[in-house]
Amino acid sequence: MWKKRSENKPQGRIDSLIGAGTRIEGNIRFSGGLRIDGEVKGNVEAVDGPTSILVLSENALIEGQVTVAHFVANGAVQGAVTVSDTLELQSRARIVGDVEYTLIEMHQGAVIDGRLVHRGKSVELKLAASN
Repeated sequence: MWKKRSENKPQGRIDSLIGAGTRIEGNIRFSGGLRIDGEVKGNVEAVDGPTSILVLSENALIEGQVTVAHFVANGAVQGAVTVSDTLELQSRARIVGDVEYTLIEMHQGAVIDGRLVHRGKSVELKLAASN
């Protein structure tokens, strides 16, 4: 009935924008919220931990690895994706690469060409118990 609110809830705001028609070559490290409408050839990594959010619009492309707490994708990623909290794949999302996630929401039409690896607390507990 009542859902427990996540302490790692994303900010819900975008601090930086890579606009449509823009192509960046090189790695990006960001804090807060980042929206990509253009293209990035390089890795995209959030540095501020559990409240970071990355939004990838419909015509956007990332050629590289993505590491972030919260990821809302409607564009394309060619590379591994690691999401420590929530992953939302909207209907035009395309990922070619392995995806690690804790919580996932996948809309009809989204495509993942790679392995899906759940990073839940039960998995972490099993790993800790086996060591």
